[in-house]
Amino acid sequence: MLIIDSKDCENIDKALKKYKKKFEKSRVLLQLRERQAFIKPSIRRRTEVLKAVYKQNIASGKIDL
Repeated sequence: MLIIDSKDCENIDKALKKYKKKFEKSRVLLQLRERQAFIKPSIRRRTEVLKAVYKQNIASGKIDL
Protein backbone atom coordinates (compact mmCIF):
# COMPACT_ATOMS: atom_id res chain seq x y z
CA MET A 1 0.00 0.00 0.00
CA LEU A 2 1.34 3.38 -0.96
CA ILE A 3 1.22 6.22 1.52
CA ILE A 4 1.60 9.81 0.39
CA ASP A 5 2.44 12.46 2.95
CA SER A 6 0.55 15.57 1.94
CA LYS A 7 0.30 18.84 3.75
CA ASP A 8 -3.01 20.61 4.25
CA CYS A 9 -2.02 23.48 1.98
CA GLU A 10 -0.67 21.18 -0.76
CA ASN A 11 -2.51 21.07 -4.05
CA ILE A 12 -4.30 17.83 -4.94
CA ASP A 13 -2.53 17.78 -8.31
CA LYS A 14 0.87 17.69 -6.61
CA ALA A 15 -0.24 14.87 -4.33
CA LEU A 16 -1.54 12.91 -7.31
CA LYS A 17 1.75 13.45 -9.14
CA LYS A 18 3.67 12.14 -6.11
CA TYR A 19 1.38 9.10 -5.98
CA LYS A 20 1.89 8.30 -9.65
CA LYS A 21 5.67 8.57 -9.31
CA LYS A 22 5.70 6.30 -6.24
CA PHE A 23 3.43 3.83 -8.04
CA GLU A 24 5.82 3.62 -11.00
CA LYS A 25 8.86 3.20 -8.75
CA SER A 26 7.23 0.36 -6.83
CA ARG A 27 6.75 -1.57 -10.12
CA VAL A 28 3.39 -2.96 -9.00
CA LEU A 29 1.96 -2.91 -12.50
CA LEU A 30 4.89 -4.89 -13.92
CA GLN A 31 4.51 -7.55 -11.25
CA LEU A 32 0.79 -7.77 -11.98
CA ARG A 33 1.44 -8.29 -15.69
CA GLU A 34 4.04 -10.97 -14.96
CA ARG A 35 1.61 -12.89 -12.77
CA GLN A 36 -1.21 -12.92 -15.31
CA ALA A 37 0.29 -15.91 -17.09
CA PHE A 38 2.60 -18.61 -15.75
CA ILE A 39 5.92 -18.94 -17.54
CA LYS A 40 7.84 -22.15 -17.01
CA PRO A 41 11.30 -21.67 -15.47
CA SER A 42 12.97 -23.38 -18.44
CA ILE A 43 11.36 -20.95 -20.87
CA ARG A 44 12.28 -18.00 -18.66
CA ARG A 45 15.93 -19.15 -18.58
CA ARG A 46 15.92 -19.68 -22.35
CA THR A 47 14.71 -16.14 -23.00
CA GLU A 48 17.35 -14.74 -20.63
CA VAL A 49 20.09 -16.67 -22.45
CA LEU A 50 18.84 -15.51 -25.85
CA LYS A 51 18.80 -11.90 -24.66
CA ALA A 52 22.35 -12.25 -23.33
CA VAL A 53 23.55 -13.74 -26.64
CA TYR A 54 21.88 -10.92 -28.56
CA LYS A 55 23.50 -8.26 -26.36
CA GLN A 56 26.87 -9.96 -26.72
CA ASN A 57 26.53 -10.03 -30.52
CA ILE A 58 25.70 -6.32 -30.56
CA ALA A 59 28.69 -5.53 -28.33
CA SER A 60 31.08 -7.55 -30.49
CA GLY A 61 29.84 -5.83 -33.66
CA LYS A 62 28.32 -8.87 -35.35
CA ILE A 63 24.90 -7.20 -35.46
CA ASP A 64 24.52 -3.61 -36.64
CA LEU A 65 21.59 -1.57 -35.52
